[in-house]
Amino acid sequence: MFNTILLALDGSEASERAIPLAEDLAKQGGGRIIIGHVREIMIGRGGGQTVNANEDELEASVRSTAARLSESGIETAVDVATSGVGGPAHALAEMAEREHVDVIVAGTRGHSPVAGLLLGSVTQRLLHVAPCPVLVMPAVAKTVESSVSR
Repeated sequence: MFNTILLALDGSEASERAIPLAEDLAKQGGGRIIIGHVREIMIGRGGGQTVNANEDELEASVRSTAARLSESGIETAVDVATSGVGGPAHALAEMAEREHVDVIVAGTRGHSPVAGLLLGSVTQRLLHVAPCPVLVMPAVAKTVESSVSR
């Protein structure tokens, strides 16, 4: 069904929840996973600095996830892009277009609409700029029963 899956990882717990979903999709369809990670840079008078102080650790975690997926039999690659603050969604969309991705799998932190507006939401922006479908793992998975009983 999905030959090429872009798994968006930023090191957050929310993005990590999307890994099993991408893994299942790849196994079901015999597809491959490209793990997309965006290194955000703040640019100032003194030059550029990564937004996350632990960026090297985040990238190591992404590569570790790729190795684990490869060991499980899924063809997996890592694509790391660099973007100015606020540009991760566009960088991921460019990856998806360049790699002819069938679906992007991402997680969401579950901010309220107001918090999402104030803090920004990479996933929300990705829904608008992606060249392919985006499958989002919610912050808190709800069962059908609990949703229906309300």
